Amino acid sequence: MGLLFRIILMAVAAFLTARLLPGVTIDSAVTAILVALVLALLNAFLKPILVVLTIPITIITLGLFLLVIDMLIVLLAARIVPGFSVEGWITALLFALIMTLITYFLDMVL
Repeated sequence: MGLLFRIILMAVAAFLTARLLPGVTIDSAVTAILVALVLALLNAFLKPILVVLTIPITIITLGLFLLVIDMLIVLLAARIVPGFSVEGWITALLFALIMTLITYFLDMVL
């Protein structure tokens, strides 16, 4: 039940972020749930591999390269999920940051 709640929470955060940020479109609530599911899977399986492979760059940039990894994951999710599009790198970075903040805020409230 907790996993389902987290996916729905991420879907709401993705939908709100798409409404706030120009350049990001999510067609429907079903698409938002798919985006949340794909982002959760990518963060669970792909992100740890990328973090380990980029440890030297992450150390040199004092951890800021992790933002690049988050941006790449959002862009990959936009390619995987039909009905979800992100226009450009900076928009993907802002999407990742804003979605993280909204998810954190919703998690604190609920």
